[in-house]
Amino acid sequence: MTRTKLFRVAGVAAVAAGLVFVLLQFIHPDETIANVTTTTWKVVHVMTLVMAVLAVVGIVGMYLRQVEETGALGFVAVMLYGCGFFLIFGFSFVEAAVLPQLASTDPDYVHDVVALTAGADVTGDIGGLAVANVGSAVTYLIGGVLFGVALWRAQVLWRWASALLALGALSTILIQILPKSLDRIVAIPVGVAWAALGISLWQSISVHRDSVDGARVEP
Repeated sequence: MTRTKLFRVAGVAAVAAGLVFVLLQFIHPDETIANVTTTTWKVVHVMTLVMAVLAVVGIVGMYLRQVEETGALGFVAVMLYGCGFFLIFGFSFVEAAVLPQLASTDPDYVHDVVALTAGADVTGDIGGLAVANVGSAVTYLIGGVLFGVALWRAQVLWRWASALLALGALSTILIQILPKSLDRIVAIPVGVAWAALGISLWQSISVHRDSVDGARVEP
């Protein structure tokens, strides 16, 4: 696969990840044991798995498109942000495939995992999921802010979208003070930023090819 095709695939992946991320905020069921065994719960978390993979592809593509311009900050940012989505993938896999199977045999465990994702008190032992949950939140926030800043400084992709990504990631700290009914709103700017950056990535490849082709034309 050529670099141009790679970047275009990454651009499409970023757009798709952004759109799915926004959609998930509107269809995600409440974190309750009763919902764990529903079809909606399974579909939403499978969609989250797909979104996480698409996001990683998009993020890596954006970074490789401007690896020199983003420098060390870009490397650190893409590593943190990428790790965040690997953790999200793992946690979502447990929610999609494991919790529905345990809902009837180990409801206490399921209740604690669901409580963890809902920001409620956890009374039992849920093993490494507690660490994974904290890790995904921290890397999502810090990685998103740093990646947005790195893209903004590189001035290759749309700077407004880069700034929106950084601000959107930073706004996740508002979840601690927002009413439960509004805590998913803060994710929407990030999804919009991904989609916009994906479009910008695709456009930047077209512009770059046009400039190269123009340079090859002899006067």
